[in-house]
Amino acid sequence: MRTEEVLAAIATGLWRWDNAAGTVTLDAEAARLLGLPPEPGSYRESAVRSRFHPVDWNEIYGVVNLAVAEGSLAEARLRIVDERGQVLRTVRSRSKPVFRTDEDADSEAYVLYGTLQEVAEPQPGATDAAHTPITGDWRRSREAFLLDAGRALAEARSTAEVLRVAGSLSMPGFSPDGLAVFGSAGERLTIIGHHGHSMGDEEPFTDMPLDTDYPAAEVVRTGRAIYLPSPEEYRRRYPATWPLARRFGRQSWAFLPLVSSGRTMGAWMAGFQHPVGFSPDERAVLSTVARMLAQALARAGVAETERELSLGLQRSMMPTLGPEIPGMTVAARYVPTGGGLQVGGDWYDMIPLPNGRIALVIGDVQGHDVRAAGLMGQLRIALRAYASEGHRPDAVLARASRFLSGLTDAYESVEGDAEPPAPRFATCLYAEVDPEAGTLDIARAGHPDPVVISADGTAVIRQTAGGLPLGIETDTDYPTTRVVLEPGETIMLCTDGLIETGGHDMATGWTRLRPVLEKPVEDLEQLADALVQAVHGPTSHYTTGPLADRREDDIAVLVLRRESAPAPEAAPRRSVLTIAQAEPERISVGRQLVRELLHDWSDPEQVDSAVLMVSEMATNVLVHTDGDALMVAEISGGQGERRLRVEVADASDELPHKRRPGEMASSGRGLVLMEMLADAWGVDPRGEGKSIWFELYESDEPGAS
Repeated sequence: MRTEEVLAAIATGLWRWDNAAGTVTLDAEAARLLGLPPEPGSYRESAVRSRFHPVDWNEIYGVVNLAVAEGSLAEARLRIVDERGQVLRTVRSRSKPVFRTDEDADSEAYVLYGTLQEVAEPQPGATDAAHTPITGDWRRSREAFLLDAGRALAEARSTAEVLRVAGSLSMPGFSPDGLAVFGSAGERLTIIGHHGHSMGDEEPFTDMPLDTDYPAAEVVRTGRAIYLPSPEEYRRRYPATWPLARRFGRQSWAFLPLVSSGRTMGAWMAGFQHPVGFSPDERAVLSTVARMLAQALARAGVAETERELSLGLQRSMMPTLGPEIPGMTVAARYVPTGGGLQVGGDWYDMIPLPNGRIALVIGDVQGHDVRAAGLMGQLRIALRAYASEGHRPDAVLARASRFLSGLTDAYESVEGDAEPPAPRFATCLYAEVDPEAGTLDIARAGHPDPVVISADGTAVIRQTAGGLPLGIETDTDYPTTRVVLEPGETIMLCTDGLIETGGHDMATGWTRLRPVLEKPVEDLEQLADALVQAVHGPTSHYTTGPLADRREDDIAVLVLRRESAPAPEAAPRRSVLTIAQAEPERISVGRQLVRELLHDWSDPEQVDSAVLMVSEMATNVLVHTDGDALMVAEISGGQGERRLRVEVADASDELPHKRRPGEMASSGRGLVLMEMLADAWGVDPRGEGKSIWFELYESDEPGAS
C-alpha cells in the first residue's frame, strides 16, 4: 500500500505550498478537507486562502513566519469555510518550510510541505477537566500573535494610534469584541479611549470616583487583575455597577492593570461576546498584552507631552517678518531638522530701525538641541534690542558676540556633578537696508556670503568682509560691506543647512542651488519654496514641513527683491567691489566676481582674458598708488552679442604708461596684455584720480558696442 493511500485511510491529506510561485498542490484528501473537489490538483494561492477563516489565516501567517525564522515546524488549527463563509470543519496543519535552492529562486523563497487532518473543534474558553488541553498549535499561534502585537504597539506614536492597534488585535481563539482603556486623574477614574462601542457609551464611566464598586476602579486601586467569566460572576461581585455593564450583552470580561515603571497608570478592559474561562494560557496572553499596552501608552504620553512643549516653544520662537518694505518684497522660510523638536538653532528676523530703515538678520546657533533653541531665542532678543537702539551693523554684532560669550560662560559656571556643556557659538549675517537707495550695509560673523540675483537671472555669490562667529571672543571687529541692489535684483541670505545638506560642501551645494536661483519666478514665495524643495522635497507650510526625519540640518532662507525692474533683455548685470590697500587678498575676490558674471559667456578664453586683465589692473593700483581700488564690472546687450566693460578707478592723478619690459622684468606688462587681449581699452582722467577700463565683445569679430 502506498503512503498516500495510508494517509487517506486515516483522513490525512498532503499539501505543498510554494510561496514564490503562489501555487498550492493538494492530494485528493487535502482537497476534500479544504472543501474542494476531492481529487489531486494544483491551485492558485488565492483559491486555497479563500477556504480559511480570515482570522485563522492571519494567525497561520504569523506561525509560518515564526517557523521560517526558527527552522521549526509550523503547527496550527484552521477553520475551513464554504463560499458563504460558513465553517465546514476544523483541521490541524503541520508543515515544514524548506528554502528553495534553484538558481533563479529568491533568497527568501521557500516551499511548505505538510499535512492536514480534521480535528474536533474545542469550545472557546472551556477550562474544565473534560476539555481538550491547549495544544502546541494554539501556543504557536499565541507566540506569533504576541510578536505581531508587540511590534505594532512599539511602532505606535500617539495614544490614538495605540488604541487603534489595540482594537485591531485578534487574539488566538478568544478575541474580544470590545475594549476600553481607563486612566486615573487624582481620585477619579477616566476613559482614555475605547473600541467596539457606540458614541456616548462611555459617558457613565467618564468621571467615576476611584472608590466606586467597579472592576476597573478596583484594578487601579489594587494593581491586581480581575477576571469575570460569566454575567453571574459579574453581578455577584459588583452588583452596584452591573446594570451599566449588562446593556452591552457580553458574556465574559477581563480587567487588567496597566503598569509602567512600577506604577499602575490605569486599567484595560477586554469584553467577550462568548464565554471565556480564562485558563492560565489565556490569562498569560492577556497579561502580556496589558504590559505591552501600558508601555506603548507611556511612550505615547511622553511623546505627546514633548510635542506639546515643542509646539509651544515653536509658537513663541517662530521667526516672523515685520511690516512691508516700501519698494521691496521679502519672503522667508524656516524648516527645522528632524529629531522631535520643531524649532532649532537657525532663525531669521526683520527689525524696523529708528532711522526708518529695516534690518534683516539671519543666523545659526551651533547644535540642534533644546539648548541651541534656547540660546537662539536669547540671542535673537539681544540682536533686536541692540538694533532698536540705533547701532550700526558692526556694533550690533560686536555687542551680540559679547552677549553670547557671557551666556556660554554662565552655562559653564553652573554648579553640579555633571560635566559642564561646551561653549556654543553662532554665525550671523546682519544687513541694514535702505529701501530708497537700494543699499544693504552688511556685517557678517562667520556666516555664508549672500547671493545676488541680477534682473536677467544671473546668480553671483557676493563676497563680503566678515569676522569670527559670535561668542568666540568678547572683542571682535565686524567690518561692513555695502551691497547695492539695482531695480529688479534679488539678494538671498541663508544658513549653511540649505547649502551643505546631503553630503555637499559649500562649493557643490552652491552648484546645486544655482539653477534654482536662476530660474525665472515672478513671486518670491515661489523662489523660497523652490530653494527648500531643491534640498528636501515639497513642504506644505511656509515655515515648517513634514520632512523632519529626512533633514540633516535646520534651514533658514531670506530673500529680498528691489522692485520696479526694467525688462530683462535691457537689464545689465553690474557688480561693484572695493579693494583696499590693506586687503590685497581681495583681488582674488574680484577675479571670482568677474568669472561668475561671465558664467554663461560663449567664449571661455575671453573669460580667462577678462580675469587676467582684472588682476593686472587691480594689482597696478595697489602697487603704484597709495589709495584703494574701486572695480565696476557691467555686462550689457543680448545673448550672443553682449559687451563686458570693467573699470578700475583710483584717486591717483598719475596716468599709467605702456612699457616694453624685458624677458626678466617682473612688472610692466599690464597695458601690453590689455592691448593684446581687450577689444577696446583706455584710461580716463577724472576729477579726483583716474579710471582704466577695457571692453570685451561676445561676438566672434570684435567691434564697438
